[in-house]
Amino acid sequence: MEEDHNKQEPKTENKLIKMKKFPFIMGIFLIVFLTAGITTIALTFGDEKVESLAPVEETEHAEFQKLYDTYDTLKKNFYKDVDDNELVDGAINGMIQALDDPYSTYMDEEEAKSFNESISSSFEGIGAEIQEHDKQIMVVSPIKGAPAEKAGIKPNDIILSVDGDSLEGLSSTEAVMKIRGKKGTKVELMISRGTSDPLKVTIVRDTIPIETVYAELLPSKIAKIQVTSFSDNTTAELKTALSEMEEKGMKGVILDLRGNPGGLLNKAQEIASLFVPKGENIYQVENRAGQKEITKSDNKTVFDKPVVVLIDGGSASASEIVAAAVSESADIQLVGEKSFGKGTVQTADEYDDGSNFKFTAYKWLTPDGNWIHGKGIEPDVKVSLPKYASLAYISPDKKMKESDTSTEIKTAEQMLEATGFDPGKADGFYDEATKKAVSDLQKEKNLKVTGVLEGETTLALMEMLRDKILNNDTQVKKAESILEKEIN
Repeated sequence: MEEDHNKQEPKTENKLIKMKKFPFIMGIFLIVFLTAGITTIALTFGDEKVESLAPVEETEHAEFQKLYDTYDTLKKNFYKDVDDNELVDGAINGMIQALDDPYSTYMDEEEAKSFNESISSSFEGIGAEIQEHDKQIMVVSPIKGAPAEKAGIKPNDIILSVDGDSLEGLSSTEAVMKIRGKKGTKVELMISRGTSDPLKVTIVRDTIPIETVYAELLPSKIAKIQVTSFSDNTTAELKTALSEMEEKGMKGVILDLRGNPGGLLNKAQEIASLFVPKGENIYQVENRAGQKEITKSDNKTVFDKPVVVLIDGGSASASEIVAAAVSESADIQLVGEKSFGKGTVQTADEYDDGSNFKFTAYKWLTPDGNWIHGKGIEPDVKVSLPKYASLAYISPDKKMKESDTSTEIKTAEQMLEATGFDPGKADGFYDEATKKAVSDLQKEKNLKVTGVLEGETTLALMEMLRDKILNNDTQVKKAESILEKEIN
C-alpha cells in the first residue's frame, strides 16, 4: 500500500497478494449474527447472565463459543448501542493482530477501496511505502520523484506521528489512511532516524503517478534503467525502455532496483526471465508443510548485453526476487548495499462487502533455496553513497538565523559545505560564516539576500544537494566501470 502498497491487484492468482472469496470466516460471523437473532435473554434481579441458545457442541468450531458469548453480552449489556459491523471488524482485526506479522492486515471497505486505488494509474498522497515493524510504522522506501523523496524521507525512517496524532500501535493500513490526503494539502510527520532527535517534516501531498520505469543512456552508451516498483505495466514499460535504448546504441545495462519496495510477484517473475536463461530457477515458494514449488524462467530470447543490478536497503520483496534470480541463475553482479530482507508472500481474501484481509501464506526462497527474510541480500560489490546523501531533512518552515544553535543548523552547514558554499565549522552554531554561506546561496539562486535560512532558501539548498547526489552517484559509477570492463 502506498504507503504500504505492494501494488497487488485483486482477484489475481499469481501475484504477491492473491485475492479470492473467503467463505469460512464469513460463515463464522454469519453464525455470530444468527446466534444474536435467536438468543433468549434471561434477566433477573440475581446475578444471572445472558444465555445463548447456540451451545458449544452445536457450533462448527467449539473454540468460538467465547466469541459468541462476548458478542451476545456486548449487544445486550454494553452501556450504549454497539455497531454490528464494528464488532465484526474488531474481531477480525484482533485475530490478524494476534499473528504478530507486519504483513498481515485487515482492511475495511474504505481502506480496501483506498488500497485498490493505489494500484491504479495514480493516487494522491506523499508517495512512500510503509510497513508495521515492532509496533512502529517504518518507511520501506519513498517512491522516485514523489513528495516523500523530495522531502528527504529515507528507508527505515520511523514515522512517530501524523499531524500530531501518534501512530503507536496502529496497523500500516490505519497509518496510510492518516497519511494520505488530497493533492495540495500539507501533512506534518514526526520522523525518527537512528539515534538523532526526531525530525518534523512537512510534506505537500501530490498526485503520485504509477510510472515504474525510467531509462537514460549514459555517455558511455550504458543504459541506466530504474524500476521503482512492480505493477501491471512494469514489464511492458521495461521492454519498451530496452528497445529504445537498443535503438540508441546501448552496450550494457545498469538495472537500478534501489528503493524499489516490491509489488506484483508475476511481474518480478517476468522481468527476471528477461535476463535469466530459459529453464533456470527464478524463485521458490514454501508452505507451512515445507512443500516447495519452483518457478523457472520462460525466457523466449537471449539477452546478449552485459548487465549489473543495483540494490540498497530500500530494495524489498519482489525486487529482491529479481536480484536473487539474476545473481544466482545468471551470474549477474549486484552492486550497492544490502537489501531490505522481506522473504514472505501474502495472500489476500476478499469479503462480499468489499473489505478484505491479507496474511502471509508462504516463504519465498532464492533459486538456490536461500531464505533472505530479515537478512537481506548482500551485494557482490559493496558501494556506499557519499555521507551527504544521508543528511536529514530540514523543514522550510523552520527559521534559522545568526546566533542560533541547533542540530538542524549543523545539518544545514553540512549541506552548504557539500554544495560548494563555505559555512565555516559545521558545529551547529549559526555564526557569520554560516550567514555568509546562506547569503551566497541566495545570490546564486536569485533569492532575496537575508542571510537567514528558511522557506525558499531551505528548499533551494535541499534541491541543490539532491542534484549533487544524483550527479555523483558512486554506486552507478561503480556499476558503469564494471560494465565498461566487460564491454572492452
